[in-house]
Amino acid sequence: MYDPSFFGNFDVASLILSAFVLFFFGLILYLRREDRREGYPLEDDLTGQLEASAGLFFAASPKTFILPHGEGVLSKPNNHRESQEVAALRTARSAGSPLEPTGDPMLAGVGPGAFAQRAHKPDLMFHGHTKIAPLRVAGDYSIDGVDPRGMKVVGADGVAAGVVTDIWVDRAEYLVRYLELAVTPTGPAPPTAIKTVLVPMTMAVVKKASKTVVVDAVLGSQFAHAPTLANPDQITFYEEERVTAYFGGGYLYATPARSEPLI
Repeated sequence: MYDPSFFGNFDVASLILSAFVLFFFGLILYLRREDRREGYPLEDDLTGQLEASAGLFFAASPKTFILPHGEGVLSKPNNHRESQEVAALRTARSAGSPLEPTGDPMLAGVGPGAFAQRAHKPDLMFHGHTKIAPLRVAGDYSIDGVDPRGMKVVGADGVAAGVVTDIWVDRAEYLVRYLELAVTPTGPAPPTAIKTVLVPMTMAVVKKASKTVVVDAVLGSQFAHAPTLANPDQITFYEEERVTAYFGGGYLYATPARSEPLI
């Protein structure tokens, strides 16, 4: 039966506001649980010891992902901890303090040169072919414009490091990802090369007029210390991390002056 005393005092706006508050609280709880799926377990910044569990409300329950190309399954979060040793020391005995590289800063793996322990397998396309490959493998691709193959590569100091011998393309996104460089002691022709390295295309500038490729991230002598590939015709996730980290770290560590303040 209709009761005017109830409906007359029923506030629809209060009901909507209460429902919104409850929904928003549940949304925040869900997001806080999900953002703890990657990068955990938590570790103490100073001792490296595992921190206590975040509890029921802020600890994501494990979720299993089916990997492509028959590579099995992966559950997150898990108890996997990276065993990577960092060649650096803390500048202060406090959490969050900066790290100062020890030894060669270009190989310390800290700062802009830091890298993740990614999988030792290449990135694959839908049909199983490697996504990133040199043109000698991806024969159905070509360069529309200036072809840097055969050009001399110089560092930030203008010193020649070698010659571009091939171009690595992203066959899924139609982009040039890396330039393959035959490193030589004085930078002449490839037959005297001492090693072959990849240079990220995003850190290289092709000079058409002078037929040179300028990589201002590192010095000419530092190309010889860049990471190499286990397979000359493919690059793994881990190797991509190492290559990009090495040249990225050069913007801060290639010379002592780069790591000092401007003023």
